[in-house]
Amino acid sequence: MSHGPAQDKPQVIYLDNNATTRVAPEVLEEMLPFLSDYYGNPSSMHSFGGKVGGKINQARERVAAALSCDPREIVFTSCGTESDNTALHSAVSARPDKRHIVTTRVEHPAVLNYVKLLEQQGYSVTWLPVDKHGRLDLEHVREAIRADTAVVSVMWANNESGTIFPVREIGAMCREKGVPFHTDAVQAVGKIPVNLKELPCDYLALSGHKIHAPKGIGALYVRKGMLFKPFMIGGHQERGRRGGTENAASIIGLGKAMELAAAGIQDENTRVKALRDRLEKGLIGVIPEALINGDPVNRLPNTLSIAFKYIEGEAMLLLLDQFGICASSGSACTSGSLEPSHVLRAMGVPFTYAHGSLRFSLSRYTTEAEIDTVVRELPKIVARLRAMSPFSADSETEGEHKAAAACAVERSTE
Repeated sequence: MSHGPAQDKPQVIYLDNNATTRVAPEVLEEMLPFLSDYYGNPSSMHSFGGKVGGKINQARERVAAALSCDPREIVFTSCGTESDNTALHSAVSARPDKRHIVTTRVEHPAVLNYVKLLEQQGYSVTWLPVDKHGRLDLEHVREAIRADTAVVSVMWANNESGTIFPVREIGAMCREKGVPFHTDAVQAVGKIPVNLKELPCDYLALSGHKIHAPKGIGALYVRKGMLFKPFMIGGHQERGRRGGTENAASIIGLGKAMELAAAGIQDENTRVKALRDRLEKGLIGVIPEALINGDPVNRLPNTLSIAFKYIEGEAMLLLLDQFGICASSGSACTSGSLEPSHVLRAMGVPFTYAHGSLRFSLSRYTTEAEIDTVVRELPKIVARLRAMSPFSADSETEGEHKAAAACAVERSTE
């Protein structure tokens, strides 16, 4: 009896690409020889291991080319979280006399929770607010930077709303004031152009599984000449910046994925964006009391965050799943919480909408037929759930009061 996965390929409409992506066939093809035939340690002196080391060098060059930086500025890591943690660890460790950090209320947990840990250790933190579209006020950023600021960390694009932040302007402010700038670019890389020759940035984090490379591989850009303190202590790998034997096959896969991503930027911002807009117009046009979360213009071309009044995102996901449609909820219900996500709370999304938020995130593999299926099925699901909803105008008022109170408590602790 076989205990492995089912052999039949699942029939899915996968619109959850901000969570993870399928591995591109070209990436898998390039990786396979280094999972079987070429298994030598890249640090070995013999030519068998040297061949692996050569492919890692090629991957580093591919990543650097896609980002327009020097290959020596690329450090391979295990994921975006490690990259973010490493950047923040390095920034505060390299300047121990600086005890202030600037970041936003809508960062990914990889930054948010690391900064909260530093706050518990005595660091002062300025938590920058966002407006109802998830946008930052640049004057708030400028006013937040102090003489004792160790690092400013602002994501390039929000993973939930898709809102794109003005990182070039923020980086310029930091450069002017002599403060290191880190950006979590995990959602930006592969979706919008990234040119580190033009961006005044000191640390940039990316993750392979967001751009059709495997899970378990990421990279950190560290600007040449920047003070750096390793997060992973061990051997001489990555020029002493990240110990541990290299994940060779995945590094090689990441290099190929970055090459493909750079070549596909135009498609991402034309065809994929048009599909995203088709989905948005199709849903907004037929479903009443729907709300778009995030900047309506300056957002990722593949991302649609949309909220429906008086229903739960979790219930919509379960019913969508019956049609093989994969998306994610803007609410944290799937993690066992009855509160909306920290991003939606920071944006001030009304309580009765926030719980009914869905995020659809497209990829190069998304088709028009898949979008049309969602446009056909989701309105029926929303109508069905609303017919069952116990909510009323009274419950809405009560819910808004609860949400306001929760946000007030949260802000008082930050």
